Amino acid sequence: MRGRVPYRLVRLGVLDVGSNTVHLLVVDAHRGAHPTPMHSEKTVLRLAEQITAGGELSKRGADELVRAVESARAAAVRLGCEDVLAFATSAVREARNVTAVLRKVAEETGVELQVLSGEDEARLTFLAVRRWYGWSAGQLLVLDIGGGSLEIAIGMDEAPELAASLPLGAGRITRTRFAHDPPRRSELVDTTAWLDDQLGELARKLTRHGAPDRAVATSKTFRSLARLTGAAPSSAGPRVPRTLTDTALRQLISFISRMSSADLAELEGVSSSRAHQLVAGALVAQATMRALSLSELEICPWALREGVILRRLDHSNGTDQTVPHGGALDVDDKQRARWKG
Repeated sequence: MRGRVPYRLVRLGVLDVGSNTVHLLVVDAHRGAHPTPMHSEKTVLRLAEQITAGGELSKRGADELVRAVESARAAAVRLGCEDVLAFATSAVREARNVTAVLRKVAEETGVELQVLSGEDEARLTFLAVRRWYGWSAGQLLVLDIGGGSLEIAIGMDEAPELAASLPLGAGRITRTRFAHDPPRRSELVDTTAWLDDQLGELARKLTRHGAPDRAVATSKTFRSLARLTGAAPSSAGPRVPRTLTDTALRQLISFISRMSSADLAELEGVSSSRAHQLVAGALVAQATMRALSLSELEICPWALREGVILRRLDHSNGTDQTVPHGGALDVDDKQRARWKG
């Protein structure tokens, strides 16, 4: 059509350095279109478990991170990515030697990892969920359980009115609250009471924003819990409705809390790299639902990585309003040249 300027399709890579894995997601996308996944690969590092007693990421952990990032960079180049949006979350963010680790990664791979704050994680995840459900969803409440932190956001627009992050990730709870596998009943009871206390203040803040029209959960932890309570498998596709109810979750916890990590890893829908933290994740999910008086959560297939992609596409067209203090994850020509080698 005359006068119409078509959008150019771009291939983007998103490199997510999390507490458990380094995950490269490659998509084809342009503004206003659904990002189409073209490639996905993961390296299990469990960086959060390689933090020393002094709070630093160990030399071994840093070396493994460099190798994983270089492998992902090479894959992105091979697959023809124009940009790689590389970011790190709680495990790297909280390491006392984070500056040295980031410098080492940049010098040895050419990839500059941007460290996201917990609030940025919540905001970007909220953006992804809003785009997935659209304006008809009304006021959205979004929950995301990661390895190191729990993100919560609520709002009517694309930018949430409240975005918060608490150090209540499934991996962190497993490391700090459980000394046995499977955890003893006393550990489960004490952790449940402790989580209720930790969530109290945030729950009070959220009530000031009113009840959500839609309560949504994202992340691998919630997807696994939903699958174990009867939700459709991933092979059914992302658009199949999936939910997690408080009743089903309570019944599931009574079952999985008596199983070892090795046995949990045999369950359909549970990855071997995350089986050891499934019980802790379930307790965090249950405590959060209880604190916020939620009887059911819808499971959204889009989360932080998709939020990063959407923000990048918005920013490239000069319309980004989702992270007002923004600068994180911007990619300039020099950075493109470095990661392409």
